[in-house]
Amino acid sequence: MDFSLKMGYIGHHGVAALYRHKYSGVDHSLVSRYIMQPFWTRFVTVFPLWMAPNMITLIGFVFLVLSALLGYFYSPRLDTVPPRWVHLAHGLLLFMYQTFDAVDGKQARRTNSTSPLGELFDHGCDALGCAFIFLAFGSTAMTGRTTFWYWVIAAIPFYFATWEYFFTKILILPIVNGPTEGLMLIYLCHFLTFFVGSEWWAQDFRKSVPLLSWVPFSGELPFHDAVLFLMAIFGILPTIAYNICNVHKVVQARKGSMLTALAMLLPFGVLLTGVLIWCYLSPSDVMRNHPHLLVTGAGFAFGYLVGRMILAHLCDEHKGLKTGMCMSLLYLPLAIANALTARLNDGVPLLDEHLILILFCIYTVTLYMHFATSVIHEITTALGIYCFRITRKEA
Repeated sequence: MDFSLKMGYIGHHGVAALYRHKYSGVDHSLVSRYIMQPFWTRFVTVFPLWMAPNMITLIGFVFLVLSALLGYFYSPRLDTVPPRWVHLAHGLLLFMYQTFDAVDGKQARRTNSTSPLGELFDHGCDALGCAFIFLAFGSTAMTGRTTFWYWVIAAIPFYFATWEYFFTKILILPIVNGPTEGLMLIYLCHFLTFFVGSEWWAQDFRKSVPLLSWVPFSGELPFHDAVLFLMAIFGILPTIAYNICNVHKVVQARKGSMLTALAMLLPFGVLLTGVLIWCYLSPSDVMRNHPHLLVTGAGFAFGYLVGRMILAHLCDEHKGLKTGMCMSLLYLPLAIANALTARLNDGVPLLDEHLILILFCIYTVTLYMHFATSVIHEITTALGIYCFRITRKEA
């Protein structure tokens, strides 16, 4: 081990921890065990033995980006009807992403090339994928400004699961989980929409699902809003309670501080709060008029937070708030202040909000890419491996 390396994100203690680290995870999903795992085990043989697992992960992530770009081309504000074939393309691309995301680990074990870098790379792409998955879904379901809330619904359990993993050292996927049943449900929705059309999601839920016509609800509630509400009540709240309970058990067993553990959730809470304040004050309604830019900018900020937490787990850092995570939040005060100037200038902000959104995306993407490339360089140098090649460096 070369401890003379100058590590920006990792440090000497982190290098030693990287050598000791072993991934530990349990998937209780019955669908995964009896249906998907046999398929993935056969599918991985499609890839040649020289192909690096991280390359498979990256290709899968590119599928999500292409899907989101397709949605933007045909529905810039995610409130218009795209051609029917677009829904089919979204479903196929998401299915391919799930497949590639599942087999990268199998390829690593198949080629005896597992490493902490693979875990970080995989989780990093998954964190960014939350944004692109629901931008594509917004195109299918015509969710418009609600698209941001769908991303929030995906980001909350992802962040809490990462937080739990940091403390428990084991990634536990329940019997019904997002990576398996969640993604499957979404691409099945894409395929269904290919037959029924996007309008099915935008009409009142009692028309979309006649079995619910008896529900005594005054007014009209779009079906996609009803789905969002059900996801929050029956999916997110139980998951959060489960994560907090597991972390509390670990902290209590180690006689640690639960307040210190909860402090690690603060950056994510500040990110959501800051973006929501900006949207509330926005004179141009950025959530409705520019959903792609808003979700992309927030998604890369979220990816940075998750990446820092995963790296802290790999490097066995101390439990508690990571001040470096706050770098992704520094742009939000500027955006909020600019929106506030509209209150003093007859509804016209100091800077055009479209420009502010573009700069927000540039800032968060640049921050994330700097973090990702720096960490990849440090880990590959420390462990003597390559990111996109299986061959190890010679000593």
